[in-house]
Amino acid sequence: MSYVDKINSVHLDILKEIGNIGAGHAATSLSTILDRKMNMIVPRVRILSINEMIELAGGPETVVASVFLRIEGEVQGNMFFILPLKQAAHFIEQMTGTEVFSFDNLPYPELALSALSELGNILSGSYLSSLSDFTKLSLFPSVPALCIDMVGATISSGLIELSQVSDFVIVIETAIGEAVESSTFINGHFFFLLDPDAYEVVFNSLGVPLHG
Repeated sequence: MSYVDKINSVHLDILKEIGNIGAGHAATSLSTILDRKMNMIVPRVRILSINEMIELAGGPETVVASVFLRIEGEVQGNMFFILPLKQAAHFIEQMTGTEVFSFDNLPYPELALSALSELGNILSGSYLSSLSDFTKLSLFPSVPALCIDMVGATISSGLIELSQVSDFVIVIETAIGEAVESSTFINGHFFFLLDPDAYEVVFNSLGVPLHG
């Protein structure tokens, strides 16, 4: 029996609650940096195939801006934050004060790339802090890796080891947005994925162990 088969609705609800708290922390941090109200939409926690995850992020051939981080510490996993290019450009404009930014022009300014990496740091730090508070486990993110590429290549390269173990992943999906005007709305997908053997450690720490 794989780890996915041992996950029930109670486990998913706990991950959702942890995700909610992490999302709240991240929204507060982003609101401070951007000096405007940011919202993190209540996350959905689902078991998806890797292909379904790729479709959720826009489809394999859609070019996006993505930040990938590796979770290290007492448990390991992966994080992805994926933004459509138009919305990534808008975020860069808001964070750097640039009037107009476009991914059509190479090379990209270092300040723009740093802004996207900082977003990954904020999100990962918020989620790992929330998970660590609940589980009392020591967790920390790797240096973020920023990539402008197709969704399929971005996600597949980050899940090579995981795909050798299972075709399915547990996804804590979160949307980030600035719901002021539709023209200034930023959204994207944040995927928080623990390695298969990490779930047993996490749920044991939370007092709801997995059962075969």
